[in-house]
Amino acid sequence: MTQTVELPLWLFMLIVGFAAVTFASHFLFPSVRWFFRRRLERAVARLNQRLERPIEPFKLARRHDMIQRLIHDPQVAQAAADHAAAEGIPENVAFEQVRRYAREIVPGFSAFAYFSLAIRAARFLSNAVYRVRLGHQDEEALRAIDPNATVVFVMNHRSNMDYVLVTYLAAERSALSYAVGEWARVWPLSRLIRAMGAYFIRRRSRNDLYRKVLAAYVRLATRGGSTQAMFPEGGLSLNGALAAPKLGLLKYIVEGYDPDRRDVVFVPVALNYDRVLEDKILTSAARAGDRRFRARIGLVALRLLRQLWLWMTGRYHRSGYAGVNFGRPLSLAGFGAGREGDITKPLARELMQRISAIVPVLPVPLIAAILLRHGPLSRAAIGHRLKDLISAMPLAHVHMPRENLSCAVEAGLRQLLRRGLATEAGGQIVPAADRRDLLAFYANSIRHLLPNGGGPDGGQGGFSAPAKGNAASAGL
Repeated sequence: MTQTVELPLWLFMLIVGFAAVTFASHFLFPSVRWFFRRRLERAVARLNQRLERPIEPFKLARRHDMIQRLIHDPQVAQAAADHAAAEGIPENVAFEQVRRYAREIVPGFSAFAYFSLAIRAARFLSNAVYRVRLGHQDEEALRAIDPNATVVFVMNHRSNMDYVLVTYLAAERSALSYAVGEWARVWPLSRLIRAMGAYFIRRRSRNDLYRKVLAAYVRLATRGGSTQAMFPEGGLSLNGALAAPKLGLLKYIVEGYDPDRRDVVFVPVALNYDRVLEDKILTSAARAGDRRFRARIGLVALRLLRQLWLWMTGRYHRSGYAGVNFGRPLSLAGFGAGREGDITKPLARELMQRISAIVPVLPVPLIAAILLRHGPLSRAAIGHRLKDLISAMPLAHVHMPRENLSCAVEAGLRQLLRRGLATEAGGQIVPAADRRDLLAFYANSIRHLLPNGGGPDGGQGGFSAPAKGNAASAGL
């Protein structure tokens, strides 16, 4: 027992390392986790005092606990058993699939990451890229929402900047939980997005077991009072116009609604931009008829480096205005009163109508619509047409820079001329023939608000892109 034992140095260091890890995991780490968790709970309590809608315990639950809760949900367990029987596989294999889906879906919300990192980054990025304008919002109606209700922000989907912009503008209200697609499941971006409370979904999945797990998570989040944000259109608009709503997530929310516990209140949100950063990618996908578009990371990196260089050399200009409007809230309890059967479709139609009514009308979409309808015009003629067009939309929410018509004309033309969507020759502003698809993309964002539907000849058809041979090339 007292004899000396010789060991190689590497083996001695390995033993000491294992001993240190064992000591820390049994004695130190639990205390450290408890210490930091206590500090985090106190910080969240202080944060909840200034938030309009405090963060619910559901969102603060540990990710491991939420995964276990989801796996053992009675409806999920039954779905796993049915899947095993239908596929002829052992039930433990089906439950392992459920576990994998749950780990993929469930976020790991971090209040520190959301309010210390994400909000600041969203504020900086939004104001660095755009002149952000918060337009219409019924503040009284928003404050009158039942504090116990589950709030769901429903938005039109114009750009991936939508996530950033609404996160920034809703920072004083609550922490939003988004449903994000496969594009965000890239390390390390996925870790950050998950820490911000977003949950990943497979938008084109036809797997019934996966859908059951996703539906169970949305049901738990809805009943847990988690403030959510969703895009009824399902994906980005390829032609700039509002699209028909998809019913998947909305149906899960309706099914998760328990009239004896919490009401669900939908808040319509409408966004619009003088420039959508992905516009060329989206219009290219529209011409190809394929939604499976992807921006190569090299192009994204080059664009970021170019913008950084312009900023360093003092030549950087923001991409015009970004407008956000908040509409009149809609209570699910009130909407469903007296209705029988599945109310998902009429609810989706009502929400899209409320969103479409408050889409911000910005300078670039207005001037794009004028140029597509009337062709080359002088600046003075554009000003006259713009004045007449705004007068014909008395219920629209028009953003007028500095409340001045001339400033609106200059702001819109500056963006169009800088990007080559229009040229100036002989005192005339001429729409670029090879960029008409991009002009139509912006004009379509407000065509439902324009008199006679915004058609080039006053018809209801809206604005269309040119034939493929005249289309602009894709890219960032």
